[in-house]
Amino acid sequence: MPPPRVRPRIRILDTVLRNLLAYGVLTCALLAMTGGWDPQRHDARPVPAVYDADISEIVGTWRCVDGTEVVFRADGSADVTLLDGQDRDYAAGWRLSGPGSWRLTGRQPFDRTLGQHLRLRLPAPTATAARAGTGPPAGAPQRYAWTFELRRDERGALELYFGFFLGTGPARGSYVLEKDA
Repeated sequence: MPPPRVRPRIRILDTVLRNLLAYGVLTCALLAMTGGWDPQRHDARPVPAVYDADISEIVGTWRCVDGTEVVFRADGSADVTLLDGQDRDYAAGWRLSGPGSWRLTGRQPFDRTLGQHLRLRLPAPTATAARAGTGPPAGAPQRYAWTFELRRDERGALELYFGFFLGTGPARGSYVLEKDA
């Protein structure tokens, strides 16, 4: 008995659907490999890398919400006041204060973005506090290090920032320090 005949329209439709599926999978794979699509990244707006920051732009007093203040000195020392943890540590609610040290990195990729970064180390916090609405600070570390990413605002002024997670979900925010004028 001869095999049943397949109608040409069904064969064409089948070929088109297979090709679309194959091209779709290939496109997703290429985007993921080139960094054009990252399903784990939730901030849709890319931040341009900063490569031209100078130490003189960093030296001074930087502030954020709820009394956060970081004073960067030209000799690489720093005074930290009520700085929250970064990334998933933010959800713990502790805030650290004390003397530390900092350095501006070179032009190599680090962590999530390209460009320069500022590394701040606090070897032994002299005080801990709780962020408003989080209860007593539990599990504050005995030493801590932050990695600030750099970006420029619409006026060209430098901003230091790091990301943090809101609770246990994937939602992220940005903790931005701005320099006093």
